Amino acid sequence: MQALVEVILPVFLVIGFGYLAVWRGWFSDAGVEGLMTFTQKFAIPCLLFAAIARLDLGQNFEWRLLSSFYAGAVSGFVLGLLGGRYLFGRSWEDAVAIGFCGLFSNSVLLGLPIMERAYGADALSPSFAIIAIHSPVCYGIGITVMEVVKARGQAGRHLPGKVARAMFSNTLIMGIAAGFAVNLSGLPLPGPFNAAVDLMVRAALPAALFGLGGVLVRYRPEGDMRTILYVCAVSLVAHPLITYGLGRSLGLSVDALRAAVVTAAMAPGINAYIFANIYGHARRVAASSVLIATGLTVISAWLWLQILP
Repeated sequence: MQALVEVILPVFLVIGFGYLAVWRGWFSDAGVEGLMTFTQKFAIPCLLFAAIARLDLGQNFEWRLLSSFYAGAVSGFVLGLLGGRYLFGRSWEDAVAIGFCGLFSNSVLLGLPIMERAYGADALSPSFAIIAIHSPVCYGIGITVMEVVKARGQAGRHLPGKVARAMFSNTLIMGIAAGFAVNLSGLPLPGPFNAAVDLMVRAALPAALFGLGGVLVRYRPEGDMRTILYVCAVSLVAHPLITYGLGRSLGLSVDALRAAVVTAAMAPGINAYIFANIYGHARRVAASSVLIATGLTVISAWLWLQILP
């Protein structure tokens, strides 16, 4: 119970304050759009840039950590895809969007704050290793499968270009790529530049959490409830359970196991809705899954914090 009160509730109180502010009209939709643009296109890319640029790549990019997390993520995608198609009779395009909800956990806006409050800032290095390839891996899988499904036997010579353009127009991926470039080149950055980046980093998570609450006001659950609950079960139960089992069997260190499982236990991120919206499929399922699963993350995160060493 102490973990729930001291670690998880402060994060969700900030989200709840954002939700309340927009719901009651104290903060406008235009303000939320501006805040989310600032966080997603500027502040969070700065956070990811700084984290990757300063990360010990040799120590933290461990195959057992990445295998444990991404085996769970890909399993979530497959469960969502097949469940959407064969359990709920959705089109293949809808099924891919539903699968993406099971694939893309909210690693930054929920995973990082909960990890930091639970285990301290020094425990975040394995989380950043996961996040460094999270968007490229997830978007790569989702876009590739969706484009293949849409092509339906047509010539696929344009597919690699479509996937690359979609991925590298994402500012999160651009921040990660810039961080890798600095890290691998050993390029020293000027002190004032580092200080400016750190100022942006300090603003990133609180502003993003408040904005996430404001965004969730739009996503009212309606219809498709069986499919939505299925997505919540895949995201909050199957993904972390597979990650935990594989991590234990591979002998992950305590810090790596914590990072992998806590990140896996997060709700689908806003990117799940963005992906569905881009392709125009399963938007209601994605939006409602983000909203309901975000609320249920209070319980799932608390349970996993009790289980983890």
